[in-house]
Amino acid sequence: MEDNIICNCMDVSEHEIVFTIKNNEDVNLQDIMDITGAGTGCGSCVGDIEEILERELKK
Repeated sequence: MEDNIICNCMDVSEHEIVFTIKNNEDVNLQDIMDITGAGTGCGSCVGDIEEILERELKK
C-alpha cells in the first residue's frame, strides 16, 4: 500500500488510518478523526476516510 496523504491539513496518511482501524476495536469515523486528527481541518477528506473505513471493515 502506498503511503498516500489522505488529510493534507493534518498530514495523515492512508497507512495511519488503516493502522488505526486495525488496532482499535469497533472503530468508527469519529474515532479515526479523534485518534489521527484526519478530517478535523477543512473536512474535505472525510469522504475518503469513510471509504477507507468501509473497505477495511469488509476485510
